Amino acid sequence: MVANQPEKENPVPAFGLAARDQSGVLSPFNFSRRATGEKDVKFKVIYCGICHSDLHMIKNEWGTSTYPLVPGHEIVGEVTEVGSQVEKFKVGDRVGVGCIVGSCRSCDNCSNSIENYCPKMILTYAGTYHDGTVTYGGYSDVMVCDEHFVVRVPDALPLDAAAPLLCAGITLYSPLRYYGLDKPGIHLGIVGLGGLGHVGVKFAKAMGAKVTVISTSPAKKQEAIERHGADSFLVSRDQEQMKAAMGTLDGIIDTVSAVHPIMPLIGLLKTHGKLVLVGAPEKPLELPVFPLLMGRKIVGGSCIGGMKETQEMLDFAAKHNITADIEVISADYVNTAMQRLEKGDVKYRFVIDVAKTMQA
Repeated sequence: MVANQPEKENPVPAFGLAARDQSGVLSPFNFSRRATGEKDVKFKVIYCGICHSDLHMIKNEWGTSTYPLVPGHEIVGEVTEVGSQVEKFKVGDRVGVGCIVGSCRSCDNCSNSIENYCPKMILTYAGTYHDGTVTYGGYSDVMVCDEHFVVRVPDALPLDAAAPLLCAGITLYSPLRYYGLDKPGIHLGIVGLGGLGHVGVKFAKAMGAKVTVISTSPAKKQEAIERHGADSFLVSRDQEQMKAAMGTLDGIIDTVSAVHPIMPLIGLLKTHGKLVLVGAPEKPLELPVFPLLMGRKIVGGSCIGGMKETQEMLDFAAKHNITADIEVISADYVNTAMQRLEKGDVKYRFVIDVAKTMQA
């Protein structure tokens, strides 16, 4: 069911920025949120990060978008109301919502706290909620969400720089933990030093890993090592460098969402090495099998994380002072930011100052 009049569908007035078609241009949008239910948390949105997937979605590049579309799944703010049965939060708490706002809560995945892999998982925006209404994201002034899908933002983290952790942070933290790449002494490669990669370097270093950043751009070497603390840097287009590094890495996390060859990356792995893909290229990658057989190597994937692990990630980030590198922007700059994001012109995450600049 798509609402004919989004502003009248629910009782709570809301204001945000929406794309109306595949041009991806965002413009002011009046809509509505549901009333705060028994288990719901209502909060004022203060900041919202801009994820590269927002760019894909506003232009329907994955073919799953519904319009009008309010993007945003790196949402932080302050609780203004809680339902009568809410146990974890109170008015005034600092909270966040990431990529999902619902799941079936009863399947094996949900029972094992990996709601992100639930077949009925509900995305924070452009999804269909349990009541049949369309979900709208965080480029908006207010959110209402079931408390199970809300996380607490520790006081030690600044809200603006913590927002991107709700997608970029958990996207890197989860595979580090799951694939056992979080042990001191592990030699880890991270492909790409963008919104995902730079956060991955910080988490891996805090876990005690030795980190090599792998990039097509030699210009990123200085910032990878001096700014983010990587131990070494590898230019993937430099045949000599790649050859010298063959068989040296325990694992690689590949954050690149463009089509690229993975054969050279598999070559960098030690026996039993793991290549984990977290970027989502639009077209299939070519997977050479022979190099996998000859080293009992693994190619795997990972997509965000469950709610328990997302809270664990935020607590770990607070303990180790990990935040995203951000550029805070006003709401009226969003379309320009999207153009810059498309060109890779951001270090490393745009964050919208929703509370101060998004007014109806």
